[in-house]
Amino acid sequence: MAAATVAAGLSLAVPTAASAAGFWGNTSGIPVSSHVMTFKVLNRTNGKYPDSKVFWTFNGQTHSIAEKRYVDVPVVTAARMYFHLGSPNSQYSDFIEMNTTSSWIGVNTTRVDGFGLKLALRVHTKGGAEATVGETQAVFNQTRNATFQEFVNNVPAQFKHLAKVQAPYRIPAPSKDAAFQPGGRYQNYFKKYAASVGHGNVSTSDIFACAGAVANNAALCGALNRHVAQLNQSKWGDTSLYYKKAPANYYARFWHNHAIGHKAYGFPYDDAADQSSYIAFNNPKYMLIAVGW
Repeated sequence: MAAATVAAGLSLAVPTAASAAGFWGNTSGIPVSSHVMTFKVLNRTNGKYPDSKVFWTFNGQTHSIAEKRYVDVPVVTAARMYFHLGSPNSQYSDFIEMNTTSSWIGVNTTRVDGFGLKLALRVHTKGGAEATVGETQAVFNQTRNATFQEFVNNVPAQFKHLAKVQAPYRIPAPSKDAAFQPGGRYQNYFKKYAASVGHGNVSTSDIFACAGAVANNAALCGALNRHVAQLNQSKWGDTSLYYKKAPANYYARFWHNHAIGHKAYGFPYDDAADQSSYIAFNNPKYMLIAVGW
């Protein structure tokens, strides 16, 4: 999770006002929190699962949203909230990450380990400010098979197998896939490029995972994943230059291209240049969590 920052006036667009209202639903009945804020979990599986089969696990509790749709959120540190479809231990699962204080939240969706379920978050403050992150409504409207196939259609050959190795449950990140690890068929995917920019000691697996020699260098790891490390460092924050040439983290590019505001956590230091799906606010009131199929 990224370091704590406070969003000011952040508002990320969704397709239309009408579709947004239908997607996020009525917020007038959300209970007032007795702690930090209230979460409301939304079933956006397009009829694939009833509310009785959409589960969440958080702070020692597990419920379907038919049983309990609202969550009164206390102060938590480095916490995760898990979601499952079908049963509380289903392999169709995913999670969000968060920290809270008595008057603040920092929260994000993540694709750092992989994709499991479509997720989107909408945080609303007591002062009326709000921000939205996660997959777009267009992605939520797709069938699961269509999303997996779109991944295959939009990444180079070295990444296509990611949509198959754990299907139909997950699309793992390259950092979690054996093909990009030492001894794997793509173990040298970044080797020549990294060497060409003076970092021949950094392995492909370490670049994808932002580990080893780049573990403490977020800017460099981001530049290598985005294929801008060959440029002057002043250009590393120019998003128009990202993912233009191989080798690059095309898994991360896919999730950015399918995310609200193009913000996604596609690799561990994707918050470099403010590209992650992390949002933070003082005085939060509620958060809507859309869970898709």
